[in-house]
Amino acid sequence: MIKKILYSVCCFLATVCLFAQEKTDPNFHLYLLVGQSNMAGRAAPDSISKIVDPHVWMLDKNNEWVPATDPVHFDKPNVAGIGPAISFAKAMIGNDKKINIGLIPCAWGGSPIRVWQQDSVYLETAHPYDDAVKRTKIAMQKGVLKGILWHQGESDNNPAGAVVYMDKLKTLIKHFRSEFNNPNLPFVAGEIGYFGKTDLVNKVIDSLPENVSHTAVVSAKGLTDKGDKTHFDAASARELGIRYAEAMKKLK
Repeated sequence: MIKKILYSVCCFLATVCLFAQEKTDPNFHLYLLVGQSNMAGRAAPDSISKIVDPHVWMLDKNNEWVPATDPVHFDKPNVAGIGPAISFAKAMIGNDKKINIGLIPCAWGGSPIRVWQQDSVYLETAHPYDDAVKRTKIAMQKGVLKGILWHQGESDNNPAGAVVYMDKLKTLIKHFRSEFNNPNLPFVAGEIGYFGKTDLVNKVIDSLPENVSHTAVVSAKGLTDKGDKTHFDAASARELGIRYAEAMKKLK
């Protein structure tokens, strides 16, 4: 009990120190998380999900910074679960305890790439691209945007979707970089799961570094689904996060 109280006090003091200052903290590294359900996470929360790391934070639905725990996303509260976000953040920190990671969750389950553009509406009330830009700019009042993680493609994994996917992805990256005034902002995309389905869109995603500079792709090979042939299970979601971190570090 005493240890829990002391830990809570330490987390509270860390929050005060991190967010009380008016100026941007160069050691508060921000990452925008966008895409669809596998970025949001769909694996059921487990005993690890609520373990708090005082160096990992997330911007909640009220645009407030809170300690990061699964589910990080809130796109669909009844199904959101474990995704790659927290394992990514922990891997980015590694042994460097001077930095803090701020996760900006903005993925929308089921969203096709066509709704990731300005003024597009999804599920009647959501604005995936516009909301992501707005929330990221709020986050940048406290920290420095270091990169974007993208996991999307299940909704476009068909002949018609795959043929136009790269053009849409290139446009998306261009617009994000323009919005955040960083033409070289690192952008890492993840392959969709190899769960016995056709992988038309993965072939396109894999060619991203050839088409856009300062980008990377992480493999989904060897990862397993939670039984629905679509969403990663908890272990695979966390492994995917580690792979994202490895790719991001190489870009930086």
